[in-house]
Amino acid sequence: MNRHLYKRFRQESPLNSQMVESVFRTVSARYKTVQKQMKQHPYRYKNKENKWIQVSRDLTWLVKPIQFHRPQADLIRQSNYSFVDKMKQISMTTLGERTKLGFTNKGFEKYFAEDWKLGTAKLVHNRGKWFLHIGITKEVGDFDTKNNPQIVGIDRGLRFLATVFDSKGKTLFFDGQMILRKRKKFLEIRRQLQAKGSKSAKEKLKQLAQRENRWMTDMNHRIAKTLVVAYGSHTLFVLEDLTNVTFSTNDLPKSLRNSHRSWSFFQLESFLTYKAQAIQSAVVKVNPAFTSQRCPKCGIIKKANRHHETHEYWCEQCQYRCNDDRLGAMNIEILGQEWLSGVKHPKIKNLTTIG
Repeated sequence: MNRHLYKRFRQESPLNSQMVESVFRTVSARYKTVQKQMKQHPYRYKNKENKWIQVSRDLTWLVKPIQFHRPQADLIRQSNYSFVDKMKQISMTTLGERTKLGFTNKGFEKYFAEDWKLGTAKLVHNRGKWFLHIGITKEVGDFDTKNNPQIVGIDRGLRFLATVFDSKGKTLFFDGQMILRKRKKFLEIRRQLQAKGSKSAKEKLKQLAQRENRWMTDMNHRIAKTLVVAYGSHTLFVLEDLTNVTFSTNDLPKSLRNSHRSWSFFQLESFLTYKAQAIQSAVVKVNPAFTSQRCPKCGIIKKANRHHETHEYWCEQCQYRCNDDRLGAMNIEILGQEWLSGVKHPKIKNLTTIG
């Protein structure tokens, strides 16, 4: 990209050399992100034999090029931006000369005072205001697999956004009912605006989408923070690998059966990963197969043992009864034990399946 477009950008735009490089970095990063997302979500369809066929996707599947509608720029520390006047002002490269501006770091004081390293920042214009998003890093020790770390199995879903079972036998439920009600409200407003079809309605639709995304991000941050605070350092958080997994929505109202497609479980996973690493804990993903069907007591796998209508698992062989979401978290925690013992890709084998 640099070799083919740098000279043209410098000749035909008011951007200086550093800003042109910023454009290349931003565009390249966005395409890499989209490419990763498409790889994680292949195209699926049913063939003539009514069997699901999976086709991997790449950037050639894009209908049109990625577009950027919001003014933004990447700024490199010390080169494009720096803090001056005893951290009272920030000096930044602009289209004209270098500019000094006042800023507020309220709520983020510790990141400037402690041993955090400031990295590349993104300058973003949103709703009439400018925000500087600064990437920060901090050196911490690696997760120690020895000395019996605590293992926490986390089952993600719709009725409960997260059900947690730890190696001490304790369970936490993150209720998703309030979430579903709020999603329903967003959906109703969206349909009303789409029905109007006016220019102002389309603008409000865009604002609604941004508000919903901010709300989802905040909820995922809160859940991830609650988990790392509750369990602390030296903890192994175990998640199912939800790539290509579709949640059952049979017990949801029809209006909410698209919720599993739009809730960002991957975002929750990424938030928990970096928050865990910051306190010398870790996140590992395991195969989700049969985690909702295996009895954690006798090991029998039987699909009919799970009763969706009552949200209960009842083992016909050993008579063990349990909430079905809790059972999933228990099996995930067991897979975490296997990973900790040295099994690289632990999964439940269906050798004992019944029915």
